[in-house]
Amino acid sequence: MIQFEWLWAFAALPLPLLLRFILPAAKSRQDAALRVPFIEDFQGISTTMVASKQRRWPLLLASLAWLCLVVAAARPQWIGEPIELPTSGRDLMLAVDLSGSMDTRDFQIKGEMVNRLQATQVIAGEFIKRRVGDRVGLILFGEQAYLQTPLTFDRDTVRILLYEAAIGLAGKATAIGDAIGLMVKRLADEEEIQQVMILLTDGANTAGEVAPVKAAELAAGKGLKIYTIGIGADEMLVRSLFGTQRVNPSADLDENTLTAIAEKTGGKYFRARDSEELLKIYDLIDKLEPTEQEAKLFRPMRALYVYPLATAMALASLLILALSFTGLKQDGRQHG
Repeated sequence: MIQFEWLWAFAALPLPLLLRFILPAAKSRQDAALRVPFIEDFQGISTTMVASKQRRWPLLLASLAWLCLVVAAARPQWIGEPIELPTSGRDLMLAVDLSGSMDTRDFQIKGEMVNRLQATQVIAGEFIKRRVGDRVGLILFGEQAYLQTPLTFDRDTVRILLYEAAIGLAGKATAIGDAIGLMVKRLADEEEIQQVMILLTDGANTAGEVAPVKAAELAAGKGLKIYTIGIGADEMLVRSLFGTQRVNPSADLDENTLTAIAEKTGGKYFRARDSEELLKIYDLIDKLEPTEQEAKLFRPMRALYVYPLATAMALASLLILALSFTGLKQDGRQHG
């Protein structure tokens, strides 16, 4: 349907009539009282009648041009049918560890040994792809925490930046508390939106200015729910000069701190020892129920003022040409 944004603009329609009554009329030229009649004067009676009819066209053009200008000033808009926006009312921030230990190759993807970051990129990337309707963001942390991607509906960009992340990009240490604190600073002041953080790391907090548990308390006060994932195998065969040895590549993983962070914020701690477990964890998080929220409707709107404005300009140009032609014709008669 069509609606006018400034309906009050139509009050200007009678303005030309008001000006005609208010302003004094132009003085008409009076001819001599006594004239000698010629045959041409009687022939000109019919010509005068035709001229009077022709003078109505400029008035009609001017009236139509004024009407189109008023319609354009009223800002006509075409309002389309309401469209329901795909939104679940949830903000989802992924925090990924880029410390040096994430280069450990104890995961398999399609039968090929890969490091922990590569496995995270593949599995978390597919997780992001499924989050239709959520705003997704990305924090990368090592010795420092960086907001790589703010919360956005553009999931493809978040995936691309996750795939481009590299080991040591944020330093070799691990600042878990700073990563949580950075998310707390980015929280939206909207109570109806559920805000979730998924923090993935393979070590302990060894850097940063904020203690992880203290940061979790701040997050809980803001209503942020944190799910923590401890990544890394429990056993790994390592070849050395003394033969093949079994080692625990996840000896530095601080599960107690990760569990405390999750519990303080109402989340949960998960342990991913291989790619299958990591995939199941993301599938489980994928099934989280969003906060109940009324569907947001969007009605597409298109401005239509261009059309009456263009019509008014065309009529005005035509009026100027008509008046110019009439003036030249009258001058020709007078000189003739």
